[in-house]
Amino acid sequence: MIVLLGVGHVFDIASQVERIIEEERPDAVGVELDQARYHALLNPGQPSNARLTYRLLSKMQKRLAHQYGGEVGAEMLAATKTAQAIGAEVLFIDTDASQMFRRLNSEMPFREKLKLGLSALTSLFVRQETVERELENLQENGDRYMEQMGEQFPTLKRVLLDERNAYMARRIDAAASRYPTVLAVIGDGHVEGILRLLDRDDVRVYRLKDIRNAGRPSTGRQVQSNAQVSFHFDLILR
Repeated sequence: MIVLLGVGHVFDIASQVERIIEEERPDAVGVELDQARYHALLNPGQPSNARLTYRLLSKMQKRLAHQYGGEVGAEMLAATKTAQAIGAEVLFIDTDASQMFRRLNSEMPFREKLKLGLSALTSLFVRQETVERELENLQENGDRYMEQMGEQFPTLKRVLLDERNAYMARRIDAAASRYPTVLAVIGDGHVEGILRLLDRDDVRVYRLKDIRNAGRPSTGRQVQSNAQVSFHFDLILR
């Protein structure tokens, strides 16, 4: 059995994540982190040598999290702590962020880098009402939005979304062969892609809207392709 728990990295949902893991009682909990990012979350005061665009995106994420009363990465730390508390294995299922950003830097054309940098700067001034409106629009037109993202930022979408979806799906599938129940905490923007790649009948899903509304999960085959979340605040790595 696999449970996909789609989260938003700027929302105050740590307590909901804890509750769901406690209720599900999985044998293993996978989190959308690598070891380095996990330690960075545990030690937020350490200096960062990340590239400028990444720092801008991280700053925007922190600003949005402040608006929503949360802390960036709090839901991932809540997941790991709750997993440890119930005796579940903690699995880091995401790709190595440093290698990924080196690839982005080498493979992304200058024009795409420029557009991404400008988008990140603009996003620093996004208002909470805009985020809520964007979320609502994405839930209704998610597939088209992701197509547009691919048109505007093809390298970003391929490396940060498509390739990571494939990597995490393989990790989750492998974990499911070792543990009776695996719960994976991933950005909501990854849920649909990973669900398709898993292509299994024993998958249940919590979407971000379910978590924020304290709803119940759907079965994997009932999930519609309409709840992607903008890369502005959900696909960006910490």
